[in-house]
Amino acid sequence: MVAFCRIDDKPIKIRANIHEPDLVVVLDASLLKIVNVAAGLKPNGILITNTKEAPEKVKEALKINNKLAAVDATKIAMEVLGLPITNTTMLGSLIRAWEIVKKESFLHPFQERFGRVAAKNISAFERAYQDTVLIQ
Repeated sequence: MVAFCRIDDKPIKIRANIHEPDLVVVLDASLLKIVNVAAGLKPNGILITNTKEAPEKVKEALKINNKLAAVDATKIAMEVLGLPITNTTMLGSLIRAWEIVKKESFLHPFQERFGRVAAKNISAFERAYQDTVLIQ
């Protein structure tokens, strides 16, 4: 599945694919071997990926010069949440790599969204934030 998100300070009315992204987030590591996840990524763009592999190995395999953020989100999700659901985990990695908002701004929304399991999701988010490896 491919999804797109546009972020700006003013309203965005475009409803079309993004062909030259500033940022790509890969939640499923298996995609790295079957899809060109970096296709169209701007030269100063960032690729953020869930992977067990060393970031240098991922960069070499993808043949990219972009900044890369890598974290084993599946491992973290299994250890913290008990399920291989990487959404909030990868959000921690995203915020580490691209500091568009402060990580503290997620605490209240996580509490509201996840209720009794919020603490686990916050823990997975925080651990991914800490464990993300960034390379140029």
